[in-house]
Amino acid sequence: MEYMRTAEDELGRNDDAAPVEMLAALFEARGWPFEYLGEDEISAEIAGSWTTYQFQAIWRREDHVLQLLCLPDLRMPDNKKAQFYEALALINEQLWLGHFDVWSNGSVLLFRHGLMLGDDGLLSPGQAQCIVEAALEECDRFYPVFQFILWGDKTPAEALAAAMVDAAGEA
Repeated sequence: MEYMRTAEDELGRNDDAAPVEMLAALFEARGWPFEYLGEDEISAEIAGSWTTYQFQAIWRREDHVLQLLCLPDLRMPDNKKAQFYEALALINEQLWLGHFDVWSNGSVLLFRHGLMLGDDGLLSPGQAQCIVEAALEECDRFYPVFQFILWGDKTPAEALAAAMVDAAGEA
């Protein structure tokens, strides 16, 4: 039986910690460059299959919510707004957790997910690994859709179909 590494192995501990500190430990264990943007905010650069993602996490103590943002460095051009919004709707129908969105300031595409933590406000190594990997997987899975719209002049439905066929063939 092959040994599978867990988040506890990578982080060298199995204690829960404050969310930003736990994410910093995960980023450090993976060798991903990161920086604290404040006491309750962290940013990292993570290489995905298609591009490097800017990953940000913001801890809202008062609500016990950890907000995660993964930005694939795609901007929505004015002449493709309708296609991007249609693609967002088609993609978001398929997601169980999180959603894709466009920030109105700069028309930046992003994946966003909020994680409610308990009253103690602690994040486990397994949770940290799971939420970061889930965001990266969704960004990698759907990044080609936007590329097909931008560069291949495909409709959103065609782009989604093409991206899903390509992704299925990469296994």
